[in-house]
Amino acid sequence: MTDYLRSMRDLLPSRDDLDLRPATFRADLLAGITVGVVALPLALAFGVSSGVGPAAGLVTAVVAGIVAAVFGGSRVQVSGPTGAMAVVLAPLVAAHGAASVPIVAVLAGAIVLVAGGARLGRAVAFIPWPVVEGFTLGIAAIIFLQQVPAAVDVDAPVGGNPLVTAVRAVSDAGSAVAWSLGGVAVVAAIMLLLPRVAPGLPASLVAVVVVTVAAELLDAPLARIGALPDGLPAPSAPDLSLGLLRDLAGPALAVAALAAIESLLSARVASAMPSDLPDDARRYDPDRELVGQGLASLASGLFGGMPATGAIARTAVNVRAGARTRTAAVVHGLVILGVIYLATGPVARIPLSALAGVLMVTAVRMVNVPASRAVLTTTRGSALVLVVTAAVTIAVDLIDAVQVGLVVAAFLTLRSVAKASSVDREPLPGPAQPGDEHIALFRFDGALFFGAAERIAEKVRSDHDAHVVVLRLSQLRMIDATGANALAELVADLERSGVTVLVKGIQPRHLQMLTRVGVLDNLRHEEHLFESLDLAVAHARSHVAREGSAR
Repeated sequence: MTDYLRSMRDLLPSRDDLDLRPATFRADLLAGITVGVVALPLALAFGVSSGVGPAAGLVTAVVAGIVAAVFGGSRVQVSGPTGAMAVVLAPLVAAHGAASVPIVAVLAGAIVLVAGGARLGRAVAFIPWPVVEGFTLGIAAIIFLQQVPAAVDVDAPVGGNPLVTAVRAVSDAGSAVAWSLGGVAVVAAIMLLLPRVAPGLPASLVAVVVVTVAAELLDAPLARIGALPDGLPAPSAPDLSLGLLRDLAGPALAVAALAAIESLLSARVASAMPSDLPDDARRYDPDRELVGQGLASLASGLFGGMPATGAIARTAVNVRAGARTRTAAVVHGLVILGVIYLATGPVARIPLSALAGVLMVTAVRMVNVPASRAVLTTTRGSALVLVVTAAVTIAVDLIDAVQVGLVVAAFLTLRSVAKASSVDREPLPGPAQPGDEHIALFRFDGALFFGAAERIAEKVRSDHDAHVVVLRLSQLRMIDATGANALAELVADLERSGVTVLVKGIQPRHLQMLTRVGVLDNLRHEEHLFESLDLAVAHARSHVAREGSAR
């Protein structure tokens, strides 16, 4: 019980999380202000894109950003609303309304919290690289397509197929399309060119400010964000009936899975980013990260916000801006909180097309072209996994995409392992002796598992006319229950047909399984199990010699 409590204590904040030395605090303060300024337009845009509204995006950035910074497992991770989460929430809003999102945030947060307590954080290591790249590529495509209606100043329904909605929006574009496309073009140009001229300025914020000021001065007929609350709402428990819980259980599980996957991937990417961070600041605890993200989504839901995840782009800005500790992510949340209380009037006048431009550029930047090219050119199997994952992400659902990608990757891996697993007939060691033609020596290599067991066993059955068969198992790296059972049936079949079977080199880790399925019981004699190949072959030769003399 003491060990369990100690392990649970490791998932909570500690005194070591704080470093308030002047130099460190100053670096964190500057990094937090920088990432807060960058995060502001993204929080607004993701709130709008999800269908919940810009206010929910701001609330999520503040509440979830601060909670995840304090309780999460990474010192430099920045959390809040993300494009992937907006993609998942849009169909939910269309089906159940915006009021369902805080409920899902609370439910999903509880699920992620339990997953962290159950130490499931390292499960993300089992997601193959092609699945991650395909998932990211699909999300980027959806985010871009979702912004097309706002880019052409068309009020489109939230939650439909993004490609169909984008095509319809273009065909329905009205007289203000030139204004809206002009705003998108200006935002894109500033975000792409400003970092080259003045890398210290927050390009996305500058772009939004320029377009907003221009739209006001020119009295452009563009849709705006609209009224925003001038403070955080009071926390309250969402109304949850049994029927609603049943309807939202599936979406909550999907959101929880996405929050866990994206947050852990973001933390892993941050730990490997080139920077002058010390090694202890780079390390992250995946289980504590799940606990922090679970609490963040839960708290966000109580304040009427969205589910949150770790945000790769904002985390990267945080690291590059010089963040050292969690203080930077806390400051990022406080910066956005200051905007809520002091600047909602100007923010309400931001054109939706400006936010669409920010997200379109963000979507394009999400695609890691060198990584995707590397995956596509490594093996055909990896390329297939990436393409299938991206296609399912766009056409169906993000969580289904990860599942399908994992299944395809697992199938291709099993096929590869099965091809590498073999059984070969070998010549007997030493000088040839009379009667050797009646002895067959088979060497098993690789893995004897369900994907290869029947093929390997059938080859042994068909590839000999011997009186004695020696099965050399010392090179087998893995045996599963199916493989062990196939081996037991092979031994039994050979013995029934009058062939004496000798087994050589069972590894100690395989012995218990092979004993339980009856491999040893099916041998004609208990002494037909050998550790030395020379002894096994000598026994086979003596057996053949005895048979010859008996005839």
